Amino acid sequence: MTLFFVVAVVSVGLYILWQKKRNKKVAHMPTAWKELLDGKVLFYHNLPPEQKTRFEWDVMRFLSHVRITGVHTEVDIIDKLLVASSAAIPVFGFPNWDYTFLQEVLLYPSSFDTNFNINSRDEVVTGMVGSGPMEGKMILSKPALHAGFANNTDRQNVGVHEFIHLLDKEDGSIDGIPATLATNPNAIPWLKLVKEKTQEILKRKSDINAYGATHEREFFAVVGEYFFERPQLLKQNHPELYALLSQAFQQDTASLLRVTDFFKEDIGRNDPCPCGSGKKFKKCCGASK
Repeated sequence: MTLFFVVAVVSVGLYILWQKKRNKKVAHMPTAWKELLDGKVLFYHNLPPEQKTRFEWDVMRFLSHVRITGVHTEVDIIDKLLVASSAAIPVFGFPNWDYTFLQEVLLYPSSFDTNFNINSRDEVVTGMVGSGPMEGKMILSKPALHAGFANNTDRQNVGVHEFIHLLDKEDGSIDGIPATLATNPNAIPWLKLVKEKTQEILKRKSDINAYGATHEREFFAVVGEYFFERPQLLKQNHPELYALLSQAFQQDTASLLRVTDFFKEDIGRNDPCPCGSGKKFKKCCGASK
């Protein structure tokens, strides 16, 4: 018992030292970067000053711990800030969060398929959490990443979507059951609501993106996008769902994100889809609207 106690104390001490070492690597955010965030990320733009400081810290922590690599495309500071913001937004209710299953984010110049082929005619994938040989990696379409932050009225943000999947994975699997709801009395209401809302989607009686009906894990990510992009509308149209998501993310976004036309980018149905697929918007990401 004594040996076990000593090992436990040493382990805790090493963990604390490791955390301090990680935190020491985090530099203060340059003023120019703050200005970029304020002009491009609605979530950050609406935070009070003290919470903006914490968001900046989260972004800098992420950038110091996770590589962001361009594949056949250049990566600049705006790309990095948008990736880091995508990571920080879903876990802003959990201070000092580190994603367990992520070491690198790969940015592709356009959409891709499940075999990682760029501009595939068979599939249009704009974001993916890697598994198997790609474990520890996330792939994002760079144009789709930017489009997610350019239009804050469409209830879609591919970066936030994929990081919600990673948050979901923290309990060991991407199953669509938020870890914060899985072990308390809200688990049963959540599963019941997922089934109910999925049926509404399939009957075309819902404003939730149809992709959410493909699997429970996609439902969580899709309604999570809605929760961060159009929280007031979600609360109005789906109050019970909004309440459970507030518990899942430990955030009340409806009281925070009051500017809904911030840097709105109007995309016509016949315009090229911003995800980079080469298809018209109405035939691609706009098909579910």
